[in-house]
Amino acid sequence: MTTGFGAYVFCLLLLVLPSIAESKDIVVKTETNKMVEIAFTASSACTDPFNEIELDAVFTDPSGKQLKVPAFWAGGNTWKIRYASPLQGIHRFTTVCSKVSDKGLNDIKGRVEIKKYKGNNLLLQRGAIRIADDKRHFAYGNGAPFFWMGDTWWMGLTKRLVWPEDVKLLADDRIKKGFNVVQIVAGLYPDMPAFDERGENEAGFPWEANYTAIRPAYFDAADKKIMYLADQGITPCIVGAWGYHLPWLGIDKMKQHWRYLIARWGALPVVWCAAGETTMPFYLSKTKEADKDWLKEGWTAVIRYMKETDPYKRIITTHAAHYCRTTRESITDPALLDFDMQQSGHGNVASKQAAQALDGWRAQPVMPVMSGESRYEALAVPKPLPAEAPRQAFWAHTVNSGLAGHTYGANGIWQLNGIDKPYGKSPGGNNWGITPWNEAMRLPGSTQIGAARKLIESIPGWSSFEPQPEMITAWSSKDTAVLAVTANHQSALAYLPSPGSITITLPAPGQQYNAFWFNPVTIIKEKEFTMTTDHSGKFMVTSPAALQDWVLVLTKSRK
Repeated sequence: MTTGFGAYVFCLLLLVLPSIAESKDIVVKTETNKMVEIAFTASSACTDPFNEIELDAVFTDPSGKQLKVPAFWAGGNTWKIRYASPLQGIHRFTTVCSKVSDKGLNDIKGRVEIKKYKGNNLLLQRGAIRIADDKRHFAYGNGAPFFWMGDTWWMGLTKRLVWPEDVKLLADDRIKKGFNVVQIVAGLYPDMPAFDERGENEAGFPWEANYTAIRPAYFDAADKKIMYLADQGITPCIVGAWGYHLPWLGIDKMKQHWRYLIARWGALPVVWCAAGETTMPFYLSKTKEADKDWLKEGWTAVIRYMKETDPYKRIITTHAAHYCRTTRESITDPALLDFDMQQSGHGNVASKQAAQALDGWRAQPVMPVMSGESRYEALAVPKPLPAEAPRQAFWAHTVNSGLAGHTYGANGIWQLNGIDKPYGKSPGGNNWGITPWNEAMRLPGSTQIGAARKLIESIPGWSSFEPQPEMITAWSSKDTAVLAVTANHQSALAYLPSPGSITITLPAPGQQYNAFWFNPVTIIKEKEFTMTTDHSGKFMVTSPAALQDWVLVLTKSRK
């Protein structure tokens, strides 16, 4: 799938010199939802441009709505605005610069002419991901349902994932398997202290020493990877920083960091995750309890700033620390969050995954619930986890949270273990495993979970599933089975972590259902059969005998 995000941006780069800006308006053409870039050159030099100048462009779209779009410093005397819109027509803008005397930056006028997108990228056809109208699921911008099938590339912007060959190899593998989201950290990483050499990309670090200024060269290199993902129809879920970086930058600098990310990537079809393990103190902190409270307050302020700054209103979450039951516990005002990205744990078995998902579903305010960090395949805790660990976590958590989505992780990919050199130890002394990323890419769990998305999306009414554990009225095993049912009881999906007999009672007495068992290990659909509920809506069915987990799918038959 090709759309030319990156190529389009750089081919249409328009460098605005003061003489041109004074003589005529800028005109740029694009298609709906497709990002364009406009560059501006300051008319006078500045000793500290990143900190001394703030530039925005106020756009008026064809409906008359105004959007204040932040610019980012691109190095030297250059600033850039990136813009996209789902609306066809003329979008006019005027720049507003904090240094009003600068004729190259302030009061520059122009327009962006937008026609209908004609390509095949679903993110451009339908628009960036938003929250569905039921507030329980995800949708494309046009309302079409979206199942979040994520992959974890926390350190994907480091130089250990080489552009372009490594990025294309890994992305193409994930696309073939059914993944449509990548969670990736914007330079301020987990599992390392600040300015650790393992956090460098081809251009070094994202910030200068002591956080005096952002480093545009770092983000120029990062652009290539982020734009390639979007170009392939994968939604980048941008994690701004790991939570414990906030005390090192301070709240004001973290706001600058996030303004820069919004200006760089907000016009792309992205999702924002404010921080990873939001309230988790640094591994070696000696004041961890006090740190947790401070982080909770600080990240709340940052997220509020993000919502105020982003003109595109991309959906926002934050990634919960391992001790939080729901992400709502990570900040003081959970209403700022659009969805609940839980960390459901690397050691938690299927029953605990299911319980945490249900906690998120029942919590207030209502929002989609998904696990953004679950059981990583091959993670050494202390022995490497087999494929069944992430697979069972996927099904148990996803079914009990209404099938909004899930993120898979493979040890070796999240930290990008080098092919010749492993990542190494975390500050706490842990070594999570040495599997190289290109071997981790081929672990069987990613194929099994990718196939799960395809199965879910084939079920009629899948985007209205709700967890209904109380409808399981008998189950022969001690493990926790889970059940989700569509709002009109048209379809149902049950996950059995082990073989056995299950009794389900639906509010549909005397109803015939078409049914089949899905083997989540071999990803094969077993032979279909029919079954009819009794006068109370009850039926009992027994899984195949193989000693593994099973998925049961039911759909009302047409009479």
